[in-house]
Amino acid sequence: MNLLLLHPADFVAPDRVQIRDRRLAHLRAVLGVAPGSELRAGLLDGPLGTATLMQLDTGMAEFTVTLDSPPPPPLAVSLILALPRPKILRRVLRAATMLGVKEIHLLNSWRVDKSYWQTPLLTPERLRTELLLGLEQALDTALPRVHIHRRFKPFVEDELDAIAGARCRLVAHPRSAEPLTGAPAENPVLLALGPEGGFIPYEIDALVACGFTPVALGPRVLTVEVALAAALGRLSPL
Repeated sequence: MNLLLLHPADFVAPDRVQIRDRRLAHLRAVLGVAPGSELRAGLLDGPLGTATLMQLDTGMAEFTVTLDSPPPPPLAVSLILALPRPKILRRVLRAATMLGVKEIHLLNSWRVDKSYWQTPLLTPERLRTELLLGLEQALDTALPRVHIHRRFKPFVEDELDAIAGARCRLVAHPRSAEPLTGAPAENPVLLALGPEGGFIPYEIDALVACGFTPVALGPRVLTVEVALAAALGRLSPL
């Protein structure tokens, strides 16, 4: 936890917070804080600053806070992600959040196992937990928004064009002749990543018909989490 991420309910005064949940356990067991300790802090969807520990007991830590700095700018890339298996989904959500992605669409695909949609990780509470952990790691406060789409065809035909808007539309496809070399200068990017094994030809064709350009990440076969990191790395500004 590189950032003490604060929630509105933590505040007992305009400049004072009390922490009682899992963050308290981390403060004690991992960070070893004591009265007078100063930590980096931030208000969820708000500014960054510092928190100074004033009181620590078995059930509560009380800090005074000064929040006067903006969070880091978001990455100008949004994701459409074919739902991976739960273990990978957890890693991908955290990684995307750490890299500054603020909009994630989880999508069904032919190669997505139906059992993946039964994971408790897709509940709002569990999704929020993974996103918060990513924010804490990256010293960010702006919570990404996650949207779930359980049917491929209605999403692509009825919703995707409006969602994409004027953004540059890219789909990672290992057999594309066009390499992904960097971020387009003119518009933000909407990037689609398929499941393990990639999108099937029908799905690629449907995305192309919706204005997506297939791009390749190189000759190697990558896992979803590595493909995500590679693509976002190339699309990130220097």
